[in-house]
Amino acid sequence: RLRTRARPPRSIVLFATIALAVFSVVHATIWWRLVGAPGLDGAPEALATTALGACFVSVPAALASRAFGATVPRLVPAVGFRWFGLMFYWFVLSLAAEPLVWAMTWLAPGAPVAQAAAAGVAVVGVALSAYALAGARTPPVKRVDVPIAGLDPALDGFRIAQLSDVHLGNTIGRDFIEAIVERTNAESVDLVALTGDFVDGTVASLGPAAAPFAQLRSRHGSYFVTGNHEYFSGAGAWCAEFTRLGIRVLRNEHRTLDHDGARLVVAGVDDPFANEPGHGPDLARALAGRGAGLPVVLLAHQPVFAEQAAHAGVALMLSGHTHGGQLWPFSLLVRAVQPILAGLVRVRDTWVYVSRGTGWWGPPMRLGAPNEITVLTLRRA
Repeated sequence: RLRTRARPPRSIVLFATIALAVFSVVHATIWWRLVGAPGLDGAPEALATTALGACFVSVPAALASRAFGATVPRLVPAVGFRWFGLMFYWFVLSLAAEPLVWAMTWLAPGAPVAQAAAAGVAVVGVALSAYALAGARTPPVKRVDVPIAGLDPALDGFRIAQLSDVHLGNTIGRDFIEAIVERTNAESVDLVALTGDFVDGTVASLGPAAAPFAQLRSRHGSYFVTGNHEYFSGAGAWCAEFTRLGIRVLRNEHRTLDHDGARLVVAGVDDPFANEPGHGPDLARALAGRGAGLPVVLLAHQPVFAEQAAHAGVALMLSGHTHGGQLWPFSLLVRAVQPILAGLVRVRDTWVYVSRGTGWWGPPMRLGAPNEITVLTLRRA
């Protein structure tokens, strides 16, 4: 059964405390596997411990840097987020190595098992991270046909370009935005759907880098809904900025499009993590007054709305948020907590498409979950 209840945001202090505790355990585990267990001592131990300590500090420094904008050297997030990715793989590999080390120590007493394990974890972790770094690039176009029963013949072939989870900020800049806008415009679609988490920073710091979004072109224009990261970055200001750029912001509301004599409803809801007065998801309000029998395309950042959308008779819901897991095997954990990880899924009579994201968050890495610009074509079933 799909989980559709979104959880409200927790206390920032509580979140920071838990995150710091987890980071401490992760770094302690890596230290033990790469430094302690192999028996490094003297200068090598001191150097490795100091380097790991610096890396520990680099991640919160990178996360905090978005609050200070251009005043923080780009090297800080560049190093911190890349270490974040390598840290993830070294931690996972360190855990995976433990049972092998125990078994080999029992089978071959006296063999340099710990040293071999440390070398293996270090080399494989670096190799996986390098491969994942290469996977974070200007996204290709992914094409998806969506069969909709009873679709007006005039809407057969209606094309929607979906951009989601761009995360403009510390590791994604204006050049990336220009590239995805150019690639999207080359598709000559009927509508562009922007399904949240587009920014990681304030309008003051990222406004110039976001300016190319004004160049998005389609027959019926571009439509945007908030994601949770907009609410970490000043959602009200960003909604005003996207409106200034010519993008229609849908906050629990809908628009009815006329397309070659047929009508199509495009609706959008706020993200459940809304933390500003007057913000918050309200699907009933978003769909109130829609024309009876008209197909509805709903933009909702998080796929937790899937079953609600199905009960409301939505034809197609477009979401993001999950990044498809972004880094395997982290995707296994995301799959456990999200109703839909990625792709086109049917929920009752409603189609739900969850994008793996156009950009990335944190480490500029992708492994097993390539980013995408999605072009969805409505088909008469």
